[in-house]
Amino acid sequence: MADTAIADAAEQVLASRPDKAQLIDKLVAKLPEHVVLHAEEDLRPFECDGLSAYRKLPMIVVLPETIEQVQIAMQVCYANDVAVVARGAGTGLSGGALPMENGVLLSLAKFKQILDIDTANRRATVQPGVRNLAISEAVSDLGLYYAPDPSSQIACSIGGNVAENSGGVHCLKYGLTTHNIIELEIVTVEGERMTIGSEALDTPGYDLLALMTGSEGLLGVIVQVVVKLLPKPERAQVVLAAFDDVRKAGDAVAAIIQAGIVPAGLEMLDNPAIVATEEFVHADYPTDAAAILLCEVDGTHAEVDEHIADVREVVEREGATEVRVSRDDAERAIFWAGRKAAFPAMGRISPDYYCMDGTIPRKALADVLIGIGELSKKYGQRVANVFHAGDGNLHPLILYDANIEGELERTEEFGGAICELCLEHGGTITGEHGVGVEKIDQMCVQFPPDELTQFHAVKQAFDSKGLLNPGKAVPTLHRCAEFGAMHVHNGELPFPELERL
Repeated sequence: MADTAIADAAEQVLASRPDKAQLIDKLVAKLPEHVVLHAEEDLRPFECDGLSAYRKLPMIVVLPETIEQVQIAMQVCYANDVAVVARGAGTGLSGGALPMENGVLLSLAKFKQILDIDTANRRATVQPGVRNLAISEAVSDLGLYYAPDPSSQIACSIGGNVAENSGGVHCLKYGLTTHNIIELEIVTVEGERMTIGSEALDTPGYDLLALMTGSEGLLGVIVQVVVKLLPKPERAQVVLAAFDDVRKAGDAVAAIIQAGIVPAGLEMLDNPAIVATEEFVHADYPTDAAAILLCEVDGTHAEVDEHIADVREVVEREGATEVRVSRDDAERAIFWAGRKAAFPAMGRISPDYYCMDGTIPRKALADVLIGIGELSKKYGQRVANVFHAGDGNLHPLILYDANIEGELERTEEFGGAICELCLEHGGTITGEHGVGVEKIDQMCVQFPPDELTQFHAVKQAFDSKGLLNPGKAVPTLHRCAEFGAMHVHNGELPFPELERL
């Protein structure tokens, strides 16, 4: 069975202790010496990703400069059964790029060139280390842009966006990363180059492009991406609507969509997030509001005029206490600056924060927000909520102090409870941050054993040795049993024919 094979492989990889000196010699024999880092001071910058609560020092870091060097690194690691964790800009928030103490961290940071801009077909070919925002900046004078815009777009790389299937404030109308890429070039675990997807309208065979997007580095190393470019809309405006009750704000989100309006972005912040953000950015947010909505519509002048009026009518009907419409692009940018700076703004009110990521049906927004408030009281920790309301993608920020003994552990438990709350309301444990190591136990709650077994079958088809990012994203059945998310009847686990770790 697939789970047995991949579990056995994962066990061996996680427990292995490669000879570091020998591996360095083998890598340096085929790669330039300066791309192989192994001194502790050179490894420290790579010990974590954006989820900095989890840290591990990699055994070796390889910083290739060409695809051929990526292939060589993968070939050496494959031949010596050494685990490889691929890393982009390191802005991920689920520990997906957390290195291994007995493995190689493969950084694509030097792959930062935009290779081609095809205006006729509205596409660009970029290396995986290119920053998300850099794509739009490069094509701005051509009247084009790249639609997915995570809050970290100034720093996050497109390769990481593909690995996590990132979205952003405009994903409601324009989709996630998977809807905005055409073709990938990857290097397999054996070191072979492979093209996935096609520049043609329809690619023959299975849709491996969708499979690879969001695969969190478990299936291959992304070395080139062809992205879609969109024409800039003629005009865009933002409606800021304040509410004295989070349920009213949640109901307004559903009402906007039900009215047939498809906003370019529809975001929500609750009061703690509003206050912290206003102190940090001074976006003129109403700090006495229980929640605010930011609803952007774009298109032609006529379309924007019509939809702005429609949005205003809906939010007023749903009980908005204040409604503002951006008067120009400068004010529109200020409204969005507050939302995009919400995460760093938490540093003003808490020593640390833990950013969760779950997705729920829009109709459940108010109930889940109220539920998070109840959990906040149970765990005795404050929460600020910032999220993509239009597609139900929540980002609760649990505020804590890592210097207080036991507080991180309580925060992790609180975060798991939020994920499970999302599941109870028909949602999922992640929308765009990925599973990584952060939510791997909640995967046991979301998916039954037979589905997890199929995930392992896909993993085995691409990586039979289990060398790519082991221990992340997809749990073994044994881990689920230990977590208590798998029922045991008569002393036997489901699928008793499967071996356990």
